[in-house]
Amino acid sequence: MNDQDLLNRITVNPAMAFGKPTIRGLRYSVEWLLETLSSGMSAEEILADYEDLELADIQAALLYAARLSQVKRVSVALA
Repeated sequence: MNDQDLLNRITVNPAMAFGKPTIRGLRYSVEWLLETLSSGMSAEEILADYEDLELADIQAALLYAARLSQVKRVSVALA
């Protein structure tokens, strides 16, 4: 699956999850999935616990986060 196919799995609906990006229009936000992974839960454990998720969904969330982190410059506002 190419990057664009993965990113197409990320959807935004203002009426769902407070407008946060979700996985395939399901009620799983990208934020939740990334937090679950960062807590130490493996992809295999997530897929076992949430049967409507697919490995490509996890890959899509990781790619989405990687793309968001590709900033050219960070500016710091001084108080």
